[in-house]
This record gives sequence, structure tokens and C-alpha cells, in this order.
Amino acid sequence: MKLPPTLAELQHEHVTMQLECIDRMYLNAYVPQLTSEGGIAAFCRDYLGHRFASTNAAVPRTKAFVAAIREFAQRQGVELVPFRKGERKDDVMQRKLRAFKKAGRSEGVVFVGVAQENARIPRTIRKQLPGGGTIPWISYTHQPVNHYYFYCNDRDFGPFFLKFCSYFPYAAKLCLNGHEYLKCQLQQRGIAFEALDNGLLSCADIKAAQRISDALSSAKIDRFFRKWLARLPHPYSAADRRAGYRYQLSILQAEFSLTQIWDRAHYGRSFFEELIRENIDLGRPQQVQLIFARRMQRKTATDGRCRTRIITAGVVPSLHVYYKNTHLKQYYKQGRGLRTETTINNTYDFGLGRLLKNLPAVREIGRAANRRVLEVERVSHDCHIGAEAFDKLQKPAEVDGQHVCALPFGQPRVQALLSVLVMFVLQPGGFRNKQLRPLLAQLLGIDESEITAGRMSYDLRRLRLHGLIERQAKSQRYRLTPFGLKAALFYARIYQRLLRPGFSELADARLVGSSPLAQAFASLQQRLDAYTAQEVAA
Repeated sequence: MKLPPTLAELQHEHVTMQLECIDRMYLNAYVPQLTSEGGIAAFCRDYLGHRFASTNAAVPRTKAFVAAIREFAQRQGVELVPFRKGERKDDVMQRKLRAFKKAGRSEGVVFVGVAQENARIPRTIRKQLPGGGTIPWISYTHQPVNHYYFYCNDRDFGPFFLKFCSYFPYAAKLCLNGHEYLKCQLQQRGIAFEALDNGLLSCADIKAAQRISDALSSAKIDRFFRKWLARLPHPYSAADRRAGYRYQLSILQAEFSLTQIWDRAHYGRSFFEELIRENIDLGRPQQVQLIFARRMQRKTATDGRCRTRIITAGVVPSLHVYYKNTHLKQYYKQGRGLRTETTINNTYDFGLGRLLKNLPAVREIGRAANRRVLEVERVSHDCHIGAEAFDKLQKPAEVDGQHVCALPFGQPRVQALLSVLVMFVLQPGGFRNKQLRPLLAQLLGIDESEITAGRMSYDLRRLRLHGLIERQAKSQRYRLTPFGLKAALFYARIYQRLLRPGFSELADARLVGSSPLAQAFASLQQRLDAYTAQEVAA
């Protein structure tokens, strides 16, 4: 038995540009010595010299850090923006970034945002001693505290933000985008490209773009992070940093994307929808094992951590596959190509540490998953071929310098013409102009005299230039081509046996009680009306 072709095989003929790139990266910036109760206690007692371990010792540092942020914003002429509840921070950034660039600035802090968010922070509590009495003790808790967002634009990395928790030990988050880094590097090298939202649509040198993308390393990201730490208010003094209290980066979330731009973008949506229909079981354990190259334990295979979801935003569907904390997503991006993204939220799922130095190994896992899913997904047919063949018949065309009119589906004359052609498929000698006219007149319900030889010749020319018929050598006879037979059968059978009877059942009020199709639509309409009335009343 021959298996259906994979998506990778079918796409090979249609992809004009392909790019693998780090997408969004969300990095955790932390001081390794201050990630536990014991580390906090050692900082307070051994480094600061306090008798007891108490976070109260950090209160003056916290006040000084917040004051330094506000002073920095005032000195730099940067707006301090309180984020409103439910407001998308990225939308605020895009508005202010446009004004920033319009002012002719290429690098700097765009604005400083402040939002109250939950954070895991150390607090001092009183611990009961076995012999009586209490002592100060460090314990972690979650509570809402102010976070300060430094939204910036970098010459090499583009837009990014660095977020600081205002409470000791001042955990930070760095968010950057590999596609923005790539665009900046292409501009600096003078390589022309057309931008796609969070990606590239085309590039004058796609091989150079891929090399630049591959060269985004953990060392470059770390240097970029240190560069901006030196420019922004820092919660730890130079003496603290010399004592070893320095930020380190770890991978909190990393997205790896594969963008494939199609040559026939207007057929892509139907192709992707067919892909979703035929691969709804992609999240089954046996499929997930292939995509992520991980042997699935029985518990993982049955506890719901492997699953598939189809999500539709408006009219745009997307396919989602989950493995533990890893999420693979496919969608048709901006009507131009297929985007496959693997987001790794916990590197421990793949036996790797979270430190930034593990980026090469994490990137290879993400890229491999993007490639493997294309090999796992199977599609029974190439939608591009069918869509293109049908589309050509619906539109006028130029064939060998000759203009040919369309053969639109559903037009009475076209439907009758193709139905008549099928009658001659078994006639070895083919058919002639005068043989078609009486049969066509009968189907159209008109007199044969109304179909002149010239009019019939016009129809035969349309059929010939569209490739549905061909003229026999040295004669005025025609015969159906293999493609013509297929097109004629589908035009005639679909219209006569599916569309016409189906619409008749739906439109004829007398059939509502006897037609299953009409009853199903009536039931659907009643349910929609009831649901609408209920929501309006609520």
C-alpha cells in the first residue's frame, strides 16, 4: 500500500523561501546566590554583616533602586507610563516606538512602564524555636509588587524590554526577538528584504539571512544583556558585583520558527485547512514521539500532556500540538506562507539545563521538531494542483497569444456543454460541430436554430484553448482530452447530483418535514435563534 505524501514532500514544489530563526526569547535574569532562603540569609549576615537574617536590611536598597529608576527617567527625558489593567504592553510599545523612530533616534530607552504583578519574594517571619521563643527567618511568598519595564530599541537587536522586580532580590526578565535581530543585521549589511509581521516575506540573499540567524549565539545575547545593564539603573552596586552578586541568564521560554513562503499564496489557506482535517490526530503519543524524538512513558502518554487542539481566531485556524510543557503551533501566516513554531517552556523536558549556554542544544531540538512535523503530517492530495486547475477554468486567459474566455462553473451554457461532451467519450471517431448543436439545444431548452455554427465554433475554441478537447489531425473532428473528461464529469456530476438537489431540498418549503437535510438546517437555525435570544436577554 502506498502511503499519502508527507507535507514536506508536497511543499517542496511550492516553497520559494524558507527561513529557520529564533523567534521570541524570554530569559530569566537572576543572581545565583540569592535564589534560596539560605542564600538570602548568607547575604544578610555574612555580606551585609547583620546579626540576624532579615529582609528588612534590603529596604534601603529597594528605596534607592526605585528612586534611581525615577531619576533616570527624568534625566533622560523618558516617559514613565503606568500600565492600565488589561492593556496590552506591546501595543503601547508599538505606538511609542513609531514616535521614537520618527524623531530620528535609532537606539535608546523608548519609555519606562510600571505594573503591579505577582512575584515570588523572600519575607522575614518569626520562627518558633523548640525550647521557646522565636527568631527571624526567611520564607518565600507570592504577593503583588511593582515591576519596572524598560522598553528599548537597540541598533543590533531592535525592540526589546528588560523588566525588574522592585523588591529584593530584584529578579529580572529579558525579552528579545530573533527576527528583529535579523532585520537589523540585514539593514546594516545593505541586504534588501521585505518584512513580514515578525518575520521575512522575501530576501535578496536568503542564504546570508540564514547564516545571520544561525550566528545569534548565547555569547552575543549575554553581551547585549551586559551592555544594557551598564546603561540602566542597577540594583546592585559595583562592590556587590565584585563580591560575586552578578546577574546570570537562563532560558525561561524560547520559540523557534520555520517560515515557508509559498509560490501560490492564494491557494495556501485551502491547503492548510486540508492539512488540519487530515492530521487531527497529530497529538497522539505515537505521533508526538516522532515529532520530538522522545520515547513516551506510559504515564506521559495517558495523563493529557500529549494532545492536539484546533484554535480559530476570527477565520484563521491554527494547529497546536503539546508535549509536556512544549507547544508546537502551525498556522497560515498573513496569507503568504506556513509558519511552524516550537515553544520550549521547560528545557528539563528534554534533559537539558536552563542556563543560556544550553541555547545551541535547545535550538536544535526546536528546529528538529519543526522539520519532523512536516515529515509526520500527511496530506492525501496537493490542494495547489486542484485549486489552480479549477481557477484557470474560472478566469479568462491568454494561450499562445490568443485570448480565451472563462468556463465558469454553474453557468447554464457551460454546464450543458460539458454534459454533452461526456456523451461522446466512447465515440472513436470523435465529434463534430454539427453533432453538438442539437444536443446542446435540447439541454438548454431552446430551438436548434438559435445555436449557429459560428456560436458553436466559439464554444469549441474555448474548450480547446483550455485543454478540454483537442482537434484530430487533418479533420474537423474533436475528442475529449483526459483532463477534459475529468473536468466535464466533475462539473456535471457535482452540479446535477449535489448542488442542485441540495439547494432544492433547502429552498422548497414543502420538503421541510421529509428532507433530512432540510430538517438538519431547520434545527440548526432554531438553536442559533434560541442561543441569540438567550444572550440578548442576559
